[in-house]
Amino acid sequence: MSTPISKLSIPSISTDALTRRYGAHTALNRVTLKVEPGSVYALVGPNGAGKTTLIQLLMNLQSATSGSAAVLGTPSSEIRGKALNRIGYISESQEMPYEMTVGAFLNFLRPFYPGWDRALEAQLMADFGLPLDRKLKHLSRGMRMKAAFASALSYRPELLVLDEPFSGLDPLVRDELIQGLLDRIGETTIFLSSHDLAEIESFASHVGYPEQGSLLFSEEMTTLSARFRQIEFEVDPASGQPAKLPKAWLGVERLGAMVRFTHSAFGSDGEAMAQIAEVFPTAANVEFAPLSLRSIFLANARAHSGTRARFDSGEAA
Repeated sequence: MSTPISKLSIPSISTDALTRRYGAHTALNRVTLKVEPGSVYALVGPNGAGKTTLIQLLMNLQSATSGSAAVLGTPSSEIRGKALNRIGYISESQEMPYEMTVGAFLNFLRPFYPGWDRALEAQLMADFGLPLDRKLKHLSRGMRMKAAFASALSYRPELLVLDEPFSGLDPLVRDELIQGLLDRIGETTIFLSSHDLAEIESFASHVGYPEQGSLLFSEEMTTLSARFRQIEFEVDPASGQPAKLPKAWLGVERLGAMVRFTHSAFGSDGEAMAQIAEVFPTAANVEFAPLSLRSIFLANARAHSGTRARFDSGEAA
């Protein structure tokens, strides 16, 4: 007799070699990831990295060229109708019935979602300061985004998918929307793409970094923060340049006696010191500093844009 699969054992999102091509252009290249229930997974990366394409494939707004994706255990190609009762979706280009008032908008949506929570709706309306009698077309972009959040959160979805939800919003509105998300953490799995890295860092539990359609890394935020360090030290100005630099050293710069780089596979101070001594035998006054998510993002973006190590001579090692 087979053992029933626990609901919690099913990933909220899973993809396997998910690929999307447009003619000769590959927008998404064999992306494999897993998002566990209850997590807050942030997808960060430059424009054109494949973030929106991935989200649209997950939500069945596009079809995959190859590979597979599933949301809450349902193949993405089958996400429609009743399956959407468990999923909330908000994008920066959210289409809304602008002629409706906020109250009419919520009244229209409510019957489609059996799990709609009127008490939660009222709480969200109060928290976001939304006027029920105002037409959506007369609201600011920030207020319309609040209305979108209220409509997606009121039925307590198991998964909330957000495509650049904070883009172009003022800091106060971002803070209010983020607080709305923080109140749902643990109850709802959150999967979002965003450029607001400082805000993401404050509440994301996992992060993925796509670049040119490929997922370069996908890991817990604590693990990511632990393996990146900014390292600076001094060397003898008369010493020669190393013949080879470790691949994990990103953006290496040497200006006179000062060497600076980002270590992307930092283990411990001792391990890093031994590696530095091997490459730069005259290294002294070594300093290690943790990096913010924004700094990690920039270090990866620069490394994969073809930026080479820089030395006084202008040549890379």
